[in-house]
Amino acid sequence: MDKNIKMTVAYDGSAYHGWAKQRDTVSVQQTLEEALAALFEKKVNVCGASRTDAGVHALGQTANMVVDTPIPLENIKRAVNNILPADICITDIEEVPLDFDPIGSPVKKHYRYTIYTGTGKPVFSWRTLWHYPRPLDTAKMAEAGKLMEGTKDYKSFASAKDYRTDSIRTIFQCSVKAEGEFVIIDVVGRRFMYNMVRNMVGTLVEVGRGRWKPEKIQEIFAARDRRAAGQLAPPNGLCLMKIYY
Repeated sequence: MDKNIKMTVAYDGSAYHGWAKQRDTVSVQQTLEEALAALFEKKVNVCGASRTDAGVHALGQTANMVVDTPIPLENIKRAVNNILPADICITDIEEVPLDFDPIGSPVKKHYRYTIYTGTGKPVFSWRTLWHYPRPLDTAKMAEAGKLMEGTKDYKSFASAKDYRTDSIRTIFQCSVKAEGEFVIIDVVGRRFMYNMVRNMVGTLVEVGRGRWKPEKIQEIFAARDRRAAGQLAPPNGLCLMKIYY
């Protein structure tokens, strides 16, 4: 009998061209499917909740597979983790109803972006943060982040390559805090557009370095133009923390 198996997947995205399978590139989804195929000795299709970009990481990606297997779930988890490379891990596994949809069912997603403002090179952690070696005014950034919250048209924060006509999104939280030389930006929303969080972070950095005042955020929203917002933040500072159902 088929089982719908929900997995929580953590990965360092540095070596992968994003989550989703693509021709001629290595992805997290492809690598996970290959490990599962080795275990079950047949092709397994995995569906992920979020198509993270190349170089973006995850602690709480959600994925599912429908398989007919008598193998206990914990045994599946242990066996697949033994096959997977060191930078991908199934951290949790459970059986869910057959109608569970990892893409359509989430109520919110939590992303975290980490910036390091110290002058020394972070040689042991550079893959998971943006090294920006100059001061940032986190109080002003937090003020600007508050103006990014709510249900609004986020067209200015979408990639120019995102051709979806619906750019209304709901952001529940866009908070900024300093932890020593680290700046932590937490963004929680229902749905996101391509590069949306990284464009929001790049805009907040423009405020933090003093180029723009926090009120500039309102002008950026009104423009509905990607060119009005700040730079695209590098992918390596972004991590998908958790998906809520």
